[in-house]
Amino acid sequence: MKKLFLSLVAAGMLLSACNSSTAGNASTTTADSAATAANAPVAKFEKESHDFGKIKEGDKVSYDFKFTNTGKSPLIITNARATCGCTTPTWPKAPVKPGESGVISVTFNSAGKSGLQDKQITVTANTQPAETMVHLIGEVLKK
Repeated sequence: MKKLFLSLVAAGMLLSACNSSTAGNASTTTADSAATAANAPVAKFEKESHDFGKIKEGDKVSYDFKFTNTGKSPLIITNARATCGCTTPTWPKAPVKPGESGVISVTFNSAGKSGLQDKQITVTANTQPAETMVHLIGEVLKK
């Protein structure tokens, strides 16, 4: 009985020792991520959505989403993808330095579309959070 009791006490001490070292690492990781977030680039868009109004089916519309890097390190956009193949984004491939501006150009082809449209463009970059969304909205009228 005495051995069982001592074994349980020893196991409890080992478990508490493991948890205390993990807790110390977690607070260090949290502090590191807070420091990283404070120095991260920030893509500040002039407008996060653009309404192209009413267009006829088959028309193409384009819009430039202008942004500024208001963060403390270079902004690197790795991808910009739309919700469907009818919307094509292009973005700067070179890093955008703090304080500098850039443009994500989006073209929407309304061929085969009708009614209200809301095309979401997801921009992936080295920001916190990593993804930012912009929208191109409007209405496509049948011919």
